[in-house]
Amino acid sequence: MIKASDGKKAAWITFFVLPGAAVVFVFILLPLFMSLFNSLFDWNQLIRGEFVGLENFHKLFNGYPYRQRFINALGNNLKWFVVSMLVQNTLGLLFGYALSRRIAGRGAYIRILFIPVLFSLIAVGSLWGLYLKPKGMVNNLLILLGRPDLRRAWLGDGAIATYALIAVNIWRWVGFPTLVFMSAVDNVPEGCVEAAYLDGAGEWRIFLKIVLPLIVPAIAIVSVLTVVGSLNVFEQVYTMAGLDGPPNYATDTIGTLFYRTAFGSVDSGAPEIGVGSAIAVVIYLMTFVISLISIRLAKSKEVEL
Repeated sequence: MIKASDGKKAAWITFFVLPGAAVVFVFILLPLFMSLFNSLFDWNQLIRGEFVGLENFHKLFNGYPYRQRFINALGNNLKWFVVSMLVQNTLGLLFGYALSRRIAGRGAYIRILFIPVLFSLIAVGSLWGLYLKPKGMVNNLLILLGRPDLRRAWLGDGAIATYALIAVNIWRWVGFPTLVFMSAVDNVPEGCVEAAYLDGAGEWRIFLKIVLPLIVPAIAIVSVLTVVGSLNVFEQVYTMAGLDGPPNYATDTIGTLFYRTAFGSVDSGAPEIGVGSAIAVVIYLMTFVISLISIRLAKSKEVEL
């Protein structure tokens, strides 16, 4: 027999969980299943045609120009991931560790690093797009510093355009991993650190042997968020470079490729909803698989006291 108190408790749990579950279903699960459903049909612009199975996936991976565009875009997303992991998260870890040591001016440094995270991505992209123009602030600053030889067409040179976008993204987001790592380091038991100091361990050895193993959960969280962010790059490329990923698709990502394909085909100008839905499914699957691998690797390295 179910007690009245148990039923009341279940009702309260449902009351608090249901809104969040509804948001997840409407904005995550439903679009995913709709994308998978739409990818299995032929489309005449906005009109769904006959069932074609995996033909849209075959067209994406083997058809022209989808295969070339997809491989190029995926390569750029890989650049975003690698550089963000190596530069952004490494800087966040170093800044977080330094700030956890209660250095002078700690509060000011935290604000300076985190304020850009609060800025609108569209506003950041628009402003930095102006700063990086041939006659923009960055090149003018290089002239003032006496290094005009370093001036570049930052967004017009295919060899460096993607890295310029990534640099702006790092400037905006580095404060987030900094705060995550700082909080993780602050939660490391002081007794472990003090015992290491008494044993004569230096700062670097303490960081590698004690602090780093104990903040693996935070590293896992930041890594997964980096994976998700790197595979869903869109707004910054759109505002700073353009929907076609100029110059000559050098800044194209699978996010911009999806948008162009679903709402205006890469070659005919007509929507290709079937292929676009296939790209959306591939983005989700890659995000899920890589995130799962990152979590498993992190758990295997996790240390418990």
